[in-house]
Amino acid sequence: MENIIKIVITGSAGKIGSSIAFRIAAGELYGSEQKIDLHLLETSKGMEALKGIVIELEDSAFPLLNKIVATDVNDIAFTDADIALLIGSPPRKKGMERGDLLEENAAIFREQGKSINKCAKKSVKVVVVGNPANTNAFITYNNAKGINPKQFTALMRLDHNRAVSQLALKTNSRIEDINGVIVWGNHSSTQYPDLRFATIKDQLAYSILDNNWVKHTYIKKVANRGAEILETRPYSAVHGAVSATLDHMRDWIFGSNGRWRTMAVISNGEYGVPAGLIFGMPVVCHNGDYQIVDNIIIDSFSKNKIEESIQELQSESFLSIKLFIKIR
Repeated sequence: MENIIKIVITGSAGKIGSSIAFRIAAGELYGSEQKIDLHLLETSKGMEALKGIVIELEDSAFPLLNKIVATDVNDIAFTDADIALLIGSPPRKKGMERGDLLEENAAIFREQGKSINKCAKKSVKVVVVGNPANTNAFITYNNAKGINPKQFTALMRLDHNRAVSQLALKTNSRIEDINGVIVWGNHSSTQYPDLRFATIKDQLAYSILDNNWVKHTYIKKVANRGAEILETRPYSAVHGAVSATLDHMRDWIFGSNGRWRTMAVISNGEYGVPAGLIFGMPVVCHNGDYQIVDNIIIDSFSKNKIEESIQELQSESFLSIKLFIKIR
């Protein structure tokens, strides 16, 4: 029997969700041989727009696309899922407090976590893209107790790619020559892009960089890149987020060839990060798994920067736990 990979995309009528659906159907995740089913999940209000996406997917005649399931029912979407890309999340509206946004997200990701637990394969790989991604991943895995929490991640590959790109631009280097970049923490302005172990063609990047530029320009530039995009148009990253999501999943599935990548993964207390938080850390991927890079020296500057994200994520996680009780 032919092995067909089932991939769930939530928010699939949105800009990111619809774009990634076409790229996956074209073979950009599993390659040119692997047949896939796309399970496209939308809200009831989004189903009419999703019909248009389905029509275009059909009209594209992708040889690798075996079947499309378009639904607004969580349990249908997550049935036998191998991969779940949780992209759909309500945007922060004008005048909305962060707590209000978390409450809206808590209700959505709580139910999706339950459906993943009930319907998806126990080996499912989950990446949360919808913001606040780290905390939404925290909510999801806490409602999927039958699945290994290690299989729930949040997208910080976009931050990682931005960090690599800015270093390449500064040093006139090629992307493929850069390794060892880390982005610690939360997918927010508290993130910490760390170049202390970055190399360019095996040469330490710090040996050719101005420390003042790193601390006062580079870190802020990477952390606020999303806001920079929003200054040019009314919506944030689309194509960068799509590419980063594909990068994240390809490395997780097929391996990173020994190269360091940033993934937001569940902490078991590494580097002083409280256990249970979904936190951006350096990993190496191999054989469908990832391992957090160990024995990294954390200096006082880095410790303080990492602590900023810890405090932010703890605050969000505590609020989320209160919301679990409220929405039961």
